[in-house]
Amino acid sequence: MHNAGGTIERCLDGLAGQTIPLQKLEVIVVDAASCDDSSALASAWQQRHPDLAVRQVASPSASLAAARNLGVQTACAPVVLFAEADCVPARRWVEAMAAAFADQQVMGAKGTFRTEQTGFVPRFVQAEYEDRYDHMRRHAVIDFIDNYSAGYRRQVFLTNGGFDVEFEACEDQELSFRLAEKGYRLIFAPQAVVTHLHDTSLAEYVRRKYAQGFWKAPLTHLHPERMVEDTHTPQVLKLQIVLAGLMLVLFPLLLAGLWWPPLDWLWLAELALVGIFIASAAPFLAKLARHSWSLAAAAPLMLAARALALGSGYLVGTIQFAGTLPGARRPVIPGWQRLVKRCLDIAGALVGLAIAIPLVAIAAVASKLDSPGPIFFCQVRVGENGRSFRILKLRSMVDGAEQRLDALIDLRELAEEPAFKIVDDPRITRVGRILRRTSLDELPQFYNVLRGEMSLVGPRPEEERIVQLYSDYHRRRLAVKPGLTGPMQVSGRGDLPFSDRLQLELDYIDNYSLRRDLAILLRTVPVILQGKGAH
Repeated sequence: MHNAGGTIERCLDGLAGQTIPLQKLEVIVVDAASCDDSSALASAWQQRHPDLAVRQVASPSASLAAARNLGVQTACAPVVLFAEADCVPARRWVEAMAAAFADQQVMGAKGTFRTEQTGFVPRFVQAEYEDRYDHMRRHAVIDFIDNYSAGYRRQVFLTNGGFDVEFEACEDQELSFRLAEKGYRLIFAPQAVVTHLHDTSLAEYVRRKYAQGFWKAPLTHLHPERMVEDTHTPQVLKLQIVLAGLMLVLFPLLLAGLWWPPLDWLWLAELALVGIFIASAAPFLAKLARHSWSLAAAAPLMLAARALALGSGYLVGTIQFAGTLPGARRPVIPGWQRLVKRCLDIAGALVGLAIAIPLVAIAAVASKLDSPGPIFFCQVRVGENGRSFRILKLRSMVDGAEQRLDALIDLRELAEEPAFKIVDDPRITRVGRILRRTSLDELPQFYNVLRGEMSLVGPRPEEERIVQLYSDYHRRRLAVKPGLTGPMQVSGRGDLPFSDRLQLELDYIDNYSLRRDLAILLRTVPVILQGKGAH
């Protein structure tokens, strides 16, 4: 809390009224260098409620990110929950959050807001959040968690350094993006509700949106893939920011047109932009109209203010952080290199598919003559940021080979090195050995590359059951798209132990360059011809 004298007691009252037994709760109140009586009020509240274990910790910094990190370091429980001092947790908030973490694979959870305020601006803000929640409900796994109602497994939080104190805002988003990058499972828990005090005036709302836009600049520079899409931000918002910016740029020219008639046509362009802007907001306005026609009527002005505040903040932030970022971290693959890499992937996949079609047809006939079963083999693999996809290969094993794996290897023994290769695997067919030695079984994966699930170059995609054995350190390899070829394939292939393979792949990620991608592609062909390390 920071200068939360007006709200801290209500927040603590909400925690004291939870449905779970109070002895199971450990409440830590972190004072981020408050200048008011927040700490004294919290102490007095604690004396009146001896049944609830409350610890107060003083942070020397006014940074809320640093204060939250200190709170997690002080905590003892395996799961830590966050509620801001201006929030009042609903009676089942802790219960709903605990239910989210019943799945041991869940490492973070995001709850929801509601408000009891009746003013125009708070009601609009609540409607805005509800629209985001509708968007998030469509995702089984999310990548966006804000601190107002949030939870993390303490060990994962600490292992990843907690919130980045260099960020004065959006530090909660940055942490969730960082964890999602490693493929950790983060989920939306809509039943975990807190009552929040929203912005009460247009000026307060615009200031908050401007700050978000400003800190979004370094955030999206560190995580450029989230500039394209995240599970919280509607895609239409980005369009509205662009449209609002164009309308603002055109406005001075419209005024000039009052004195210079050749510019009169710009009024048509301005009206067209306004029309597109309102059309883009139509689904949201329709939701508002179901609750309040007056709110829906005034909403376009609020949406325009939002777009201009976010856009101007982002522009100023981009200029402010040009050439430098807060802290020492850098993006895994910078935005422009990510774009070039994707263009190369599309071009390479199209060429590869054209070459592969006749080879795949010949291999399919040979496979059918050699052994019964389907031509193609599909398997769920884990790709960038832990997203699962179905990898496509030519079948090189007997039909039903996956069901026979448990008889050949005990996955429980792979905790130290979560990977395996079975030399002289008895499940491989005669044609399959040729396909594997020449890597012809991998040709259908050009289709995965074209779909954007894989890249031409990157770490090899791993099975879900193996990724579940990964440590936090191993998960770094999930920061980029898996590749059709990669550093492992040109440095020993299946003969490499997992530790050597991991070091090669992490070095590739940490020192990524397009030149390195091209070098790996050029080295791949002779390695395939040699057939060394193919199992």
